[in-house]
Amino acid sequence: MLSTVARTLRTNTIKRTAFPITTLIRTKVTLPDLPYDYNGLEPYINEEIMRVHHSKHHQTYVNAYNQAEEKLSSAFKANDLTQQIALQNALKFNGGGHINHTLFWQNLAPEKEGGGQLEKGELYEAIEKEFGSFDGFVQEFNAAAAAVQGSGWAWLGYNQSGKRLEIATTPNQDPLLHLIPLLGVDVWEHAYYLQYKNVRPDYLKSIWQVINWKTVADRFTKAK
Repeated sequence: MLSTVARTLRTNTIKRTAFPITTLIRTKVTLPDLPYDYNGLEPYINEEIMRVHHSKHHQTYVNAYNQAEEKLSSAFKANDLTQQIALQNALKFNGGGHINHTLFWQNLAPEKEGGGQLEKGELYEAIEKEFGSFDGFVQEFNAAAAAVQGSGWAWLGYNQSGKRLEIATTPNQDPLLHLIPLLGVDVWEHAYYLQYKNVRPDYLKSIWQVINWKTVADRFTKAK
């Protein structure tokens, strides 16, 4: 027996409805749990920052994305093209905020649980090949991250066509699209201001002590 979703897909394929099938099957995004306590990254990122960043900022992106997506679904059903277009910025900003932060939490780990430790292996060798050394990579990454004007993200990504690692930045909450994201570092002020004030380089220097290189290496393996 076909499932309800399968029957819906088949029926709409035959009838060729005026609005996309995807608008009929909707799942809200939710705030992911952190894989560590709010104070787990201290002293490098303090508990207050993590609590506000996760439970306030990320939750706001989740709520706003779900609200925009509900409005978009209604706009599709009403065949309201103007409203569909008007909602794109909210979907991009808040959806990107959710995607980026979900990856960011996974990119971090307490020092006592291996944070900051990159084991020798394929990723380590690829970093040395592309940037000369691990220290050279960190220096180049931090320079790119510090140079982001206003708010944004710094990334280590994998270029599948070129089969190489690349450093990139994106503004605001734009997700990384032209590369496969392996490591993302939030350089919005809300990620560090309560502890590091306006000295972004100090935050960038400290965060390497709690980078979860295991998850980065796993993504690298899958990207290849």
